[in-house]
Amino acid sequence: MAITYNNLYLDIRQQLRRSGIEAATLEARELVCFGTGKSREELARDGGLYASPELERRVRELVDRHLAGEPVAYLIGEWEFYGLPLDISTEVLIPRPDTEVLAEQAISYVREQGECRVLDLCAGSGCIGLAVASQAPACRVVLGEWSDGALKICRQNIRRNSLTARVVPMQADAREKPEKSLGEFQCIVSNPPYIPRADIDTLDTSVKDYEPHLALDGGEDGLDFYRTISEKWKEALVPGGRLYFEVGIGQADSVLRIMRTQGFGDIQVVKDLHGIPRVVFGTLCTEL
Repeated sequence: MAITYNNLYLDIRQQLRRSGIEAATLEARELVCFGTGKSREELARDGGLYASPELERRVRELVDRHLAGEPVAYLIGEWEFYGLPLDISTEVLIPRPDTEVLAEQAISYVREQGECRVLDLCAGSGCIGLAVASQAPACRVVLGEWSDGALKICRQNIRRNSLTARVVPMQADAREKPEKSLGEFQCIVSNPPYIPRADIDTLDTSVKDYEPHLALDGGEDGLDFYRTISEKWKEALVPGGRLYFEVGIGQADSVLRIMRTQGFGDIQVVKDLHGIPRVVFGTLCTEL
């Protein structure tokens, strides 16, 4: 029996809800839009029209893949972060709403600095650095990322958001000291790998089977990147500059201690929308 676009959307949303998916409304819309080749506006406009059997079948195949564990962002090849449309592939982590807390904190600081340089280290899709650049037009941003595949996505997202004049991608290994030629930054922001290695296999199927382990593995205790970035990359900060980290559940106190040991002061912890300590940031002391 033929089905209208609107009823197809409602059917998919109900199916996702029955499976316990909290974001069923958003995900149903994205899957139907992608599967039918319609924009959100076109889907709303054509809701009363009938979808062809081929389009309906395509949408339902996407839904089946999603319910088997494949994330919507990888299925459709894009996602939104801080209001920005981003290309997404399995080479990068899918941006999470919790990470917008990190972006918001960095944006507030960078806006106060006026003309300044910002480094997004372990940039992945570039979502944090691009959000900062979009909201603080006086700054220049470098997206530092080790993975070639992720750097490709960074380049695509810089172009997609028309930020080529102020944002540049750069291959950078967060585990090594930065080159002197990189210069100094007023702000470094990072959402590094922070999952303890032994915990990766216990993660949800949508994460452990689809998202890149390179962007998840934080070493034995999950803190390797916090140690190396705090120690080695402070050389790329101007005195009085700030380092911002996203942290995993239960890691805030440990990261705070790591940063204090490396000469950072005025260290603060910010909670996410669920009340979980999610961001740790501090100021590089002028005398080390």
